[in-house]
Amino acid sequence: MANAVHDENIFRSHIGQSLDGSLTVVGLQGARPISSATSLKDTRNVTGLEKAAMPSVVKGDIGLLNQKLQKYILDSAAVCRPERIHICDGSEEESKALIAKMEADGMVKRLPKYDNCWLTRTDPADVARVERLTFISTKNQRDTIPIPKDGVKGSLGYWMSEKDMEEALTSRFPGCMQGRTMYVIPYSMGPIGSPLAKIGIELTDSPYVVVSMRIMTRMGTQILKALGDGEFVKCLHSVGAPLPTTRPVVNAWPCNPDKVIIAHLPERNEICSFGSGYGGNSLLGKKCLALRLGSILAHREGWLAEHMLILGITNPQGKKIYVTAAFPSACGKTNLAMLIPTLPGYKVETVGDDIAWLKFDRNGVLRAINPEAGFFGVAPGTSLESNPNAMATITRNTIFTNVAETPDGGFWWEGLELDIPVDGKTLIDWTGKPWTKDGSKKPAAHPNSRFCAPIVNCPVKDPQWEDPEGVPISAVIFGGRRPEGVPLVYEALNWEHGVFMGSAMRSEATAAAEYSGKAIMHDPFAMRPFFGYNFGHYLDHWLSFGKQSGNKLPKIFHVNWFRKDAAGKFIWPGFGENCRVLDWIVRRVDGENCAVKSAIGYLPAPGAINTDGLESPIDMDELFRLPKDFWTQEALAIGKFYDEQLPEDLPAEMRNQLDGLKERVQQL
Repeated sequence: MANAVHDENIFRSHIGQSLDGSLTVVGLQGARPISSATSLKDTRNVTGLEKAAMPSVVKGDIGLLNQKLQKYILDSAAVCRPERIHICDGSEEESKALIAKMEADGMVKRLPKYDNCWLTRTDPADVARVERLTFISTKNQRDTIPIPKDGVKGSLGYWMSEKDMEEALTSRFPGCMQGRTMYVIPYSMGPIGSPLAKIGIELTDSPYVVVSMRIMTRMGTQILKALGDGEFVKCLHSVGAPLPTTRPVVNAWPCNPDKVIIAHLPERNEICSFGSGYGGNSLLGKKCLALRLGSILAHREGWLAEHMLILGITNPQGKKIYVTAAFPSACGKTNLAMLIPTLPGYKVETVGDDIAWLKFDRNGVLRAINPEAGFFGVAPGTSLESNPNAMATITRNTIFTNVAETPDGGFWWEGLELDIPVDGKTLIDWTGKPWTKDGSKKPAAHPNSRFCAPIVNCPVKDPQWEDPEGVPISAVIFGGRRPEGVPLVYEALNWEHGVFMGSAMRSEATAAAEYSGKAIMHDPFAMRPFFGYNFGHYLDHWLSFGKQSGNKLPKIFHVNWFRKDAAGKFIWPGFGENCRVLDWIVRRVDGENCAVKSAIGYLPAPGAINTDGLESPIDMDELFRLPKDFWTQEALAIGKFYDEQLPEDLPAEMRNQLDGLKERVQQL
């Protein structure tokens, strides 16, 4: 009990830096270098570690790290009490060794049908992002989330007071890595040396996180060299299962679902995640840094961190533009990013499929980088029909999570019935149980099962995907799953109207979070789970770029591949045929007069969408019809969302745009 109290006091002092600016746990002045041949016991002037279990450094040399990084590692080791410390170098040899260890432990299984592909099955209680347990802690609540209308539950993020956060963290992290290895992961979000790139250091007790971060980020020794004596984002992660475990470990996947918390501490540029090993909760460079903390940094520094794909489009005349697109998870971002056009002469190339960091350069051009180096894609629905480039990407050097396994050692999920027939075969489902197509009632793969694959595998990766300056953006696209009322594509009247369109996005809920069912949810900018600060202030930030002289503002569009007819069938064929919408967008960017003004924005003029060569006739009139009743209700729903979620923080421009929409809809 005394040790627990001691560890808790260390952690209170450790996180106290965000409260009173002090940090007194470890003093490194006079400390001599620590190498893999020595123990932390040999470090001089360490106040907390002498009374805790002393981890040995089994790989790397702490003494070669900068003072701030040494202190962060030693502080965290004093609290978490790992048995060993391993400083990751990001090498192929290291990755192979970690995978071999996980294979021996039963945490991963080789898929022999493919080249260096691996399957992991998680605890069924740890399968998705947990939004209700994801918090941002700041001094003032309104800095983080808008104050909703009285009696209404806020839906634009979760805030926790610094006092409550201190109590939450100190009740979890002390001793959490006992018996395990603390891996030190140096990583860069963005190309090394890019003016937009950010360096993070993740400390984790999960080898799955290490090998996944090696795919998803630039990771290893080269990052430490780039860091030098500079600043870094602190990322502390633990599965929350010290050894010996008190909770049964399912599928060799340690976790602590009853104690999960994902905490963001923006005032000290730190992220702490506990209890979950699932990617969105444990790969802290991804949603946590790249979007939640990233959006805060972007607000401070004058850029944007967005839940957007980035792709390049080249038309038959050789003109190429780049666009970004924001869709909620599982709404086709990866499919669009890797699209194979059906229109002759068009080419689409991938810069990224999920996250974009954007900044106007000195010439007023909006430039975007993909901060990631891999794809963490939703598996179900991915097929040779929906995304042949993704299928080519994931046949080597890929980690699969919660997919099914075929008898010949391959992957399988719902959507692959035609590509990989399994009639009469017994598969192993995502829970490790036998599964047959006709005899099993539950899906073989979890709806949020994932593939984690490097971008370098992608056959259509853009030649400029790692350009440190970023690619120039000509158009921004918003979209979501809307089965009725919303047309295939329309264009904003201007920048301010485009910001309004982003704020008003609604879509069916997805399996990427803990929600289930098909409710239509407000998901502004596809960022609802990822806002790092007050959404009203976020809107002001977007609007500010339209007020800055010299900015060459991209056009803004909205797309909807998912409109259905009266029989409940999709009207638009989607997938590769979506290039026909991109064709219209390219022509609009080029200034072509091929649009007509409507109540909601510019629609394609009759005949402007190229339908030549479509296999089946499309009811284009129905696809672009604007039902007055639907849009009347849509405007009311947007107004209700504003009134309930942003009663004090809604920019006046958004209210004016809503009033304008209502007036135009009444004239339909």
